[in-house]
Amino acid sequence: MSWPFTRGLHDIGNGHYAYLQPSGTWGYSNAGLVVDGEQSLLVDTLFDEALTAQMLKVMKDATGIGGAEVTTLINTHANGDHTFGNSLVTNAEIVASKASAEEMSEQPPTMLAEFVRQAPSMGDFGEYLLHCFAGFDFDGVTLKTPTKVFSGELDIAVGDKTVKLIEVGPAHTHGDVLAYVPDDGVVYTGDILFVDGTPIMWAGPVRNWIDACNSIIDWAPDVVVPGHGPITDPKGVAVMRDYLIYVDEQARRRYDAGMSVEDAIFDISLTDYSAWDAPERIAVNVATLYREYSGDDSEPDTQALFGLMARLYKDRR
Repeated sequence: MSWPFTRGLHDIGNGHYAYLQPSGTWGYSNAGLVVDGEQSLLVDTLFDEALTAQMLKVMKDATGIGGAEVTTLINTHANGDHTFGNSLVTNAEIVASKASAEEMSEQPPTMLAEFVRQAPSMGDFGEYLLHCFAGFDFDGVTLKTPTKVFSGELDIAVGDKTVKLIEVGPAHTHGDVLAYVPDDGVVYTGDILFVDGTPIMWAGPVRNWIDACNSIIDWAPDVVVPGHGPITDPKGVAVMRDYLIYVDEQARRRYDAGMSVEDAIFDISLTDYSAWDAPERIAVNVATLYREYSGDDSEPDTQALFGLMARLYKDRR
């Protein structure tokens, strides 16, 4: 089966639902809902409370499960477009990997709100920030962090269903988690998977991310709900995995040749991937790979990387 990439809740069968937000680019993420008996599990919230409230109302109207009725909330990783609506899920146990919970406190909504306020006076850099984030209300976000953390794997019972939480990070971020329901053949990936959009590797190592993609493919699920983009299957996972392999090969060749990270970013041809949303994210991916190759485990210079993405974005327009 296939489902249209349209905004709203999609019934994917056996008590599983996907909430999609086209076009899936900056901040417009997906979420999942698993329902069985008196239990329900929400996979991720959205980038601000208005978007999350709208999603929860749609879920309530369709299934009877809204923010007050969700029994477990899973945050697949720390980024705000998957966590900033947590406070509206009022009665749930919030579960995340230990690494994600630690990372959440380092990315408060107030920081993004301040960036957006200052952006109009920041030239091309500010224009790019507004392109990415102007559509969201970060001032209205009350950050609510996990109440239960784990490392490795954790099984969550949802009625008679077992949702397996599998930590595959660090990859996209420090603590990425997959939510897999083997009996129903459904995987909710968080940002381990982008479909028709460019993945962004803030943490790495790239091998972890490639291995996570290969695990999903090996499970052979019927339905894969990505963090961004349309619902897919293992073939969609393979397409994004191949992007990671390609960028790793291209970046390594230039690193070994002594090319600077900035020169490499502008030198690598995206060929078949140039039509994906946000191809400028290659700047972050190459910079992360260069740090990995050199053994540099420092945190990325986020402002500098957004500056490089802004230059690529302007060149593309």
